[in-house]
Amino acid sequence: MLEPLGLSFDGERVYRTLLAQPSWKLADIAAHLTLTERHVRSALDELADLALLRPADGPADELLPISPSVGLATLLARTEAELADRQRRIEATRAAVATIAAEHDGARARESITRHEGIEAVRARIEELAAATRTEMVSLNPNSAQTPDAKAASKPLNQQLLERGVAIRCIYQDSFRNDPATLAAARWLAELGGQTRTVPTVPLLMIVIDRETVLVPIDPANSRLGALELRSPGVVTAAYALFEQTWLNATPFGESATRDGNELTLQEREIIKLLADGHTDEIVARRLDLSTRTTRRVVAELMGRLDARSRFQAGLRIAERGWHR
Repeated sequence: MLEPLGLSFDGERVYRTLLAQPSWKLADIAAHLTLTERHVRSALDELADLALLRPADGPADELLPISPSVGLATLLARTEAELADRQRRIEATRAAVATIAAEHDGARARESITRHEGIEAVRARIEELAAATRTEMVSLNPNSAQTPDAKAASKPLNQQLLERGVAIRCIYQDSFRNDPATLAAARWLAELGGQTRTVPTVPLLMIVIDRETVLVPIDPANSRLGALELRSPGVVTAAYALFEQTWLNATPFGESATRDGNELTLQEREIIKLLADGHTDEIVARRLDLSTRTTRRVVAELMGRLDARSRFQAGLRIAERGWHR
């Protein structure tokens, strides 16, 4: 109980015993507390160092305990003064850290593009940006970026942001609904207040923070190479507009895919568009991060709805109905 004052557990027990029995000798105390005389002697030395003992009027080696209202009160006042001084030094350090961070961020703000080489540098920078985020963080997330280590790195940051009241909106590909780990992450995010939607294809990996900063991969085909941090107002506005347009056309997590006036989902429209551009089932599947089997199943369903016996016939009927527009 008195450890904050510098008093050990045994030291406190010996002190309390002396307060109750000031005439007891070393052996009496040791027997009462079931301690060795060496331990009691060490505790007495500790009490003497803390000025909780005073010489008695009798024998020169006899010591008496100082009243708690004097001795302990003195120790408490000293501890409080030390804590106050430490708090003042912490506040001064906090101010210095804020000044250095402001200078650092100010230097970054003057640059329209900052290059962060390697995935570790990117994650470190995202941590810095997350700590300074005030209102909102939005992101586009292609499935290629949803690695286990990426999910693990983003989870604590997302939790801290949401607990501070920062809005988080994420867009994933429709195919993420087939991935248990990503589904679990989306459910967890939703429980904390984050929002998730999906679209058939996500154009690129992108994070927009407070409508002031954009992070995009140096190489969209390999996000582990690093990222570009962009602060140019024109670029940020365009990036945010891309996110908002994609968000408006996306399906909220937990809801069934919406259909347009032709009763087509966004995924079905995207498959029709890619096939009309001459892509094979395999390429369509790769673009949408679907299995070839799933792609062929969707195409077969579309042919059934068109009452088409061949893909050529389906193409003609798609054109007749205007499904390709």
